[in-house]
Amino acid sequence: MQEFSVVIITFNSKNFISPCLDSIFTQGHQFQVVVVDNGSKDGTAGLIKKNYPQVTLIENKDNLGACKARNQGIDVSRGEWILCLDCDIILEKDFIEKMIAAVKNSTDSIGMVQPKILRYDKKSIYSCGIYLSAIRRFYDIGKGEFDKGQFDKMGHIFGACSAAALYKRDMLEEIKGQSGYFNERFFFLVEDVDLSWRAQKKGWKTLFSPRAVCYHAGNSSGSSRKLRQYLCFRNRLLSISKNENLIGKIGLLPVFIVYDLPRLLFLLLRC
Repeated sequence: MQEFSVVIITFNSKNFISPCLDSIFTQGHQFQVVVVDNGSKDGTAGLIKKNYPQVTLIENKDNLGACKARNQGIDVSRGEWILCLDCDIILEKDFIEKMIAAVKNSTDSIGMVQPKILRYDKKSIYSCGIYLSAIRRFYDIGKGEFDKGQFDKMGHIFGACSAAALYKRDMLEEIKGQSGYFNERFFFLVEDVDLSWRAQKKGWKTLFSPRAVCYHAGNSSGSSRKLRQYLCFRNRLLSISKNENLIGKIGLLPVFIVYDLPRLLFLLLRC
């Protein structure tokens, strides 16, 4: 078996981290688990130290953002594959087994594996991966739909949702930039779109593995809607500016005028 590492980021996550870690340590496989705490004030770090001494814990004094925290975790991880999880993810009991099977059967060009992420109700879909449209809008595939097996076919997709995604170390090292594996300028949100886009430009592919299932609460950090809207808008433009070619950028000017400019004005009026 290829070696796996698990990297989890936490921020005031005391109510979520135990179910997450418990679901990992009952998988029946031995692997390194790294938790990066972004300056929690609710006792998250203390709980981990007391109840999970086998975890490698990195404690930041302040909230450095999801991108920086993931990069810190990846830097100290040892695995050939790194499973990045949000703290409010709970894995199905055979999750790792199914992800290992997907890796074993994958080609050398696979750099990411996306599981099926459902919400805590175990019925509605949170994400089956990232879709990027021709006008560079990005969506979580299936988000909000009831899971009726409509996304149960394994296949290639644009990219992986970082709430729960498996990354190949070789890919991460190849696409790493001055701002890290995940671009730290993004702080959080859209960073997984950017990483997937950079990887695709280098010839790496993302595999959707629907048999591997996990459950996600979403926005466990409690960030405000206004902040999330701002970061989504800003980081989408950052991702386009970094990854789109000149002809593509010119073609997107009408989209910016019709869609993005009114959205920008709306966000400025709400500030």
